[in-house]
Amino acid sequence: MNNVCVIGGSRYFGLHLVTLLRDSGARVTLVNRGSEPPPPGVDHVLADRSDETALRAALGGRTFDAVVDQVLYTPAQAAVARRVFAHRTDRYVMTSTMEVYDPATSPLVRTVPGVPVAEQTVDPAGWPVDAGLPWHEPGAITRHLGEATGYAEGKRQAEAVLAQDPPFSWASVRSAHVLGGGERDFTGRLAHYTGLIAAGRPVAVHEDPQPTSFVHHEEIAAALALVAASDAVGPVNACSADPLDAVALGELVADRLGTTARFRPAVGADASPFSFDRWYPMDGRRAVELGLRFSRTADWLPAAVDEAVAADFRKAA
Repeated sequence: MNNVCVIGGSRYFGLHLVTLLRDSGARVTLVNRGSEPPPPGVDHVLADRSDETALRAALGGRTFDAVVDQVLYTPAQAAVARRVFAHRTDRYVMTSTMEVYDPATSPLVRTVPGVPVAEQTVDPAGWPVDAGLPWHEPGAITRHLGEATGYAEGKRQAEAVLAQDPPFSWASVRSAHVLGGGERDFTGRLAHYTGLIAAGRPVAVHEDPQPTSFVHHEEIAAALALVAASDAVGPVNACSADPLDAVALGELVADRLGTTARFRPAVGADASPFSFDRWYPMDGRRAVELGLRFSRTADWLPAAVDEAVAADFRKAA
């Protein structure tokens, strides 16, 4: 894999993926709208990936050994990608999410408490695609479906567009919740825990919080690179083997900070990030069979906590 295109990849683990590929000796082309410049030694194509005409023109005659799509959110975007890259690459990898398994976002998703969720729970080859929804308007989708459902269903249907009669070999890497990286973690979700616990304030959690899956930011980037170089087809779960609920996560954070975590019942929609009242932690066995390796959350979380605290200190300075 000597010539790779990354769509998105301007920040967080996407940026780490770009530099990882570059440092491995691959020629890397970054496609984005110009929000951030590419790292040194990386080709840059300036285009809106949702605008088919503009994307074709910007790419010119470029072809690639593989494409890794970091910002594929809707079936409309997937349809554009199919058409634009059909004769430009033999390999297409989409960064997806564990939220495709969230049973609260679709009546078609059924999980069994106590049983980790395997890839076949959501099969993109048979998932229905509704092209009549306003996928070209993010605000309209949010109003129509709600934010969480719009995100999860957009990913499910994007996978389905790629899976159904694909013009290239394709895979989707369904990422667990990504943590680590300090300032690079723009989500602020781990900082939510470190900030509250360090200040002695309670963390809001559900009455019976259910476990969820996590992955380190460097390990998800490495997984994407490895899947792109493989011949694996279809969805692949990417997660550390030890899911945690919000209380267990808070206690690990507190232990690293040398204090005790406090919790309070969540009221309405004020539950903390990673506090869930439904079950859908992922089964990572297929990833292991493909040769992907993920450290245990409990092993890498202490360093991630240190990075979050240091980032918050620098921000306040």
